[in-house]
Amino acid sequence: MPGRITVSAVVIRNDAGEVLTVRKRGTTRLMLPGGKPEPGESPEQTAVREAAEELGVALRQNALREIGTFTAPAANEPGCTVLATVFEHPLVAASSPRAEIAQIEWLDPCVPDGRLAPLLRDTVFPALDLPTGRHC
Repeated sequence: MPGRITVSAVVIRNDAGEVLTVRKRGTTRLMLPGGKPEPGESPEQTAVREAAEELGVALRQNALREIGTFTAPAANEPGCTVLATVFEHPLVAASSPRAEIAQIEWLDPCVPDGRLAPLLRDTVFPALDLPTGRHC
């Protein structure tokens, strides 16, 4: 489908429930680590490879838990739609951005932030399970 960008993305949360977000160089929107698949790659393989490239972390494919598949307007490509398979992975240490990533930032999914990509703001964050006793 023209104008559709297929990606895999990963939710990584810290002990406070904040979600690790990234901002690509030359852009203003925060999004989840992840990206486009290479030929023959499964969504899980894409998520693991992209996290290694962007954050220098080694995710365990068998530790990925699929949250769902979400669609939203693409943050950085006007007129395009992103179709994202989103996984959650247990906390891993991500200390500095790599590859095309200019910034990493931990965000509370319950706090509105105008810098969020539409995929995060409108679909993924509302779908996240919150820690017991926590409400947005």
